[in-house]
Amino acid sequence: MTFDLFKAFVLGVVEGLTEFLPVSSTGHLLLVQRFFGFDDEDFGKTFAVLIQFGAILALLSIYFPRIWQIALGMFKDPAARRFVIGVLIAFLPAAFVGALAHDFIKSVLFNAWIVCFSLIVGGAILLWVDQMNLSTRYHDATRFSLPAYFIIGLAQCLSMIPGVSRAGATIVSAMLLGADRRSAAEFSFWLAMPTMAGAFAYDLYKSRGQLSMENALVIAFGFVVSFICAWIVVKSFLGYVQRHGFSLFAWWRVIVGSLGLIALALGH
Repeated sequence: MTFDLFKAFVLGVVEGLTEFLPVSSTGHLLLVQRFFGFDDEDFGKTFAVLIQFGAILALLSIYFPRIWQIALGMFKDPAARRFVIGVLIAFLPAAFVGALAHDFIKSVLFNAWIVCFSLIVGGAILLWVDQMNLSTRYHDATRFSLPAYFIIGLAQCLSMIPGVSRAGATIVSAMLLGADRRSAAEFSFWLAMPTMAGAFAYDLYKSRGQLSMENALVIAFGFVVSFICAWIVVKSFLGYVQRHGFSLFAWWRVIVGSLGLIALALGH
């Protein structure tokens, strides 16, 4: 039980710290499970799905006042209604592709080699875009154009490849479309809400036969750790990227991906 709690703690920290950063939480979880032996039956994909809910709740708890305000305003405020439509437009491409290709993604793309290459390539792209002298016309995540929301949604589909990063794909595409760093990062939060909730519900349904009360304590512990770490990230991320940009996360991706490739080449 002690070692199971340790695994739950490590995976909870990894999930909570990486879910909303442009570094790929799925990729990091897969590598941790692969290289540290956490990929056994009890701590495989089902456990990773369940602790993800802790990160979702952390985001929702912080954004609840704004979500409530928009929900009430969408019936009488055209701007709020337009933003809800924009989020829906951005969400639908990934929902469609995810449902259609779920089994292929889980069985074929969940591969450590693919994760490492995706981390490196995605890191290089994130660094390149972050250093570009882009002109910005969007400074508020709720005021992008509807076509921009749709293009960002299409870009998010790339994150079905483990290691690409949902947040990374969203942020890079938003910046290329004219969003400043903060609004690009914040829209990745807004889009994460329906995307993660939908993915969680679908994965939970697909994995329902593997659920057991035997590991309830371990799962609950991982859930709480994930919630706390994600809460800290969400509260601090926007301010950090506004001041410092994304280079730290880009280099982190390159380093982790490179070390992963070395480990794989050595037969680990």
